[in-house]
Amino acid sequence: MEFGFVEVLRLIGALGFFIYGMKIMSEGIQKAAGNSMRKILSTMTKNRYLGVLTGFLVTCIVQSSSASTVMAVSFVNAGLLSLVESAGIMLGANIGTTITGWLVAVLGFKVKMSALALPLLAFGVPMMFFKRDKTKHLGQFIVGFAILFWGLSELKHAVPDIKDSPEILHFLGAYADMGLLSNLFFILVGTILTIVVQSSSASMALTQTLCFSGIIPFEVAAAMILGENIGTTITAELASIPGNVFAKRSARIHSLFNIIGVSWMVLLISFTPMLDVIKWIAIDWLGSPDPYLAEGAPMGLAIFHTTFNILNVGIMIWFVPFLVKMATKTVKSKGDADEEYHLEYISTGIMSTPEMSIYEAQKEIAKFGEVVGRMNGFLKDLITTVDQKEISKTLARVKKYEDITDRIEVDVADYLAKVSQGEMSEESSIRVRGMLRIIGNLERMGDIYYQMSKAIERKNQQKIYFTPEQRERLLNMFSLVQDAIDHMNQNLNSDYDIIKLDKAIEIENSINKYRKTIRKEHFESVEKGEYNFNSATVYSDLFNSLEKIGDHTINVTEGIKGEH
Repeated sequence: MEFGFVEVLRLIGALGFFIYGMKIMSEGIQKAAGNSMRKILSTMTKNRYLGVLTGFLVTCIVQSSSASTVMAVSFVNAGLLSLVESAGIMLGANIGTTITGWLVAVLGFKVKMSALALPLLAFGVPMMFFKRDKTKHLGQFIVGFAILFWGLSELKHAVPDIKDSPEILHFLGAYADMGLLSNLFFILVGTILTIVVQSSSASMALTQTLCFSGIIPFEVAAAMILGENIGTTITAELASIPGNVFAKRSARIHSLFNIIGVSWMVLLISFTPMLDVIKWIAIDWLGSPDPYLAEGAPMGLAIFHTTFNILNVGIMIWFVPFLVKMATKTVKSKGDADEEYHLEYISTGIMSTPEMSIYEAQKEIAKFGEVVGRMNGFLKDLITTVDQKEISKTLARVKKYEDITDRIEVDVADYLAKVSQGEMSEESSIRVRGMLRIIGNLERMGDIYYQMSKAIERKNQQKIYFTPEQRERLLNMFSLVQDAIDHMNQNLNSDYDIIKLDKAIEIENSINKYRKTIRKEHFESVEKGEYNFNSATVYSDLFNSLEKIGDHTINVTEGIKGEH
């Protein structure tokens, strides 16, 4: 048959079908995983070796290395991961993405999955209409799985018959016998293909299909797979553009890792011995047909892809500090402002599912709590400091932090609003409402601290002084409030599902009890004339404000629990 415009459209449509199936399959399993995914992600910050395992597991679950690498970039941008920690995830994602190649090789070419697609849809589609979220998301996964292999079947039919397209053989023959230049040319083809389709799994499936159909020989397909490893890095690079310098460096680590890996494979190790090893593994170990034959090519390419990535990770994991240094040199800082982690921005966009986005928002909110906690220390310093320069400096810091709390609330609220526009489980909806309540209370705490700083500023300007007893009681109150804030921040950094209110209520009761005691003593002292009216007014404002801070800390913990 002639391979004309309509046939090209059919090929593109089949590839689109495959990508769409992979997308909804990935989203379904991420939604079904929910809390399990967040627990896996909580291990990210341990070390680079656990990072590799985490990157591998997450990529296996979501069936997308791009999702894992973009997630790592966004966490580095928010200051939740260091460059070294993110490197481990990038390395693990490269191994995890090889699973798709095995699925395609084993099920797509050895089992007639297209015949099972309609029965799978018959199961999956009704499940998507169930009320129970887990069942609904599992149904989405099954539907995506069916569409993916239906798309693969269409892809096989859309590829032209090599007997009817001799011009393809002439074209490949012109480029396939140039040694190293041939390898470099087809690596470039694989890179461009992946950049265009924005999915290394889709380009891998297309390469396996072309090789299975006899359009391209095994060694050309292997070179294209190396190029696809480079092409997949574009997703993380694009995701890092709106981020800070650390996000850009994290994406650059991924690019350097893949480029260096492909380079040593092509330049230091000849293709032929490596492909001979793959042939030996396929035939002698797995009992698969010769990968140089059409029927054995998909399995051989899956073996090659996995072997290359495992070897590359095994070598490059020892050079992570070097990769970090290279990324730092190639992505220059534009100044001190860019060197700070930008807590107030979640600038790499919404994650692939609401559950993943909620995890990211939770980390941002935990940082928000730490900002508010520092403000308590600033106000305590204003009570004890007598140096006017230090007082002015601290007042300016309080004002700066109050502005930061305002920006964080707006940014996180906007982010959560966008998350809410997607399809969410009931559990996730409750979590988002709780988070909105949390950030509202944290922002209000920032406002109260700023109002307290203005009261202290007026006190100093009007030469109003506290008695030693007033100062001591206020410092005791600050200490109790600090306990409440520390416990609040501990809860914000924990798994929301295991939080209990008992300790928070106990601390809140202590604050209320102490406020009641000093309030009674305050009125008695005013009646006795132990300090003047102006001093009494400022003093009363401060301890009442601190009691309100305590109220907001318990509100935050209730928000974590999803209570009103």
